[in-house]
Amino acid sequence: MNDNQSLALIFDMDGVIVENHEWHFRAWIEFCRQYGITLTQEEFYTKIFGGTNHDLLTRLFEGSLSNDDIERMGEEKEAIYREMYAPHIQPVPGVVEFIGLARDKGIKTALATSAPSSNVSFTLEHTNLSGSFDIIVDSSHIKHGKPHPEIYLKAAALLNLEPRQCIVFEDSLSGITSALSAGCNVIGVATTLPAAELTMAHHIITDFTEHNALLNVVRQIMQHKVE
Repeated sequence: MNDNQSLALIFDMDGVIVENHEWHFRAWIEFCRQYGITLTQEEFYTKIFGGTNHDLLTRLFEGSLSNDDIERMGEEKEAIYREMYAPHIQPVPGVVEFIGLARDKGIKTALATSAPSSNVSFTLEHTNLSGSFDIIVDSSHIKHGKPHPEIYLKAAALLNLEPRQCIVFEDSLSGITSALSAGCNVIGVATTLPAAELTMAHHIITDFTEHNALLNVVRQIMQHKVE
């Protein structure tokens, strides 16, 4: 890989930039309580985890909500989440430094998340990552949530690269499926799920602290995947 401009690193946000699923779970529990819905942790991971608020609220309320209701109630839940998480938010170890190193090497970086733009702004501001991505794709830019490949196809297109020129960092099975279906290479981040469940990915990490070693992994993956 001689030309770093022919490579992009695409980062999911929740579970990759920040390890925050416990706080989303707490926020969904509180949101559901306010609407008289009981939500268990198992239901959270089977019905909630990894999708857009539109998909999630449609499932929770069995299709009875209008689009306006979904938009309003989705932001209600996210406001609960941001208030709960703000005193505790911190980046996944090493991710800020790794993104900085990649950009110093001339590698394109992108953020691709099913989260709404309000949460993207909140997260980037609190992790000092504002301005660290060449492009950002959030829930407002897509019609289909993960595991549909739309989000990663759109990210690659906005980067003016083929999906095979992109390495995606993902922590969820739906996200890994989305990236693989788009034709991207995938590094699994074992923050939310154990590494044993992320074996679909081309490589698995627990955090980003081994910056130079991880950059070598990126090069090795691309040497094998990009002709």
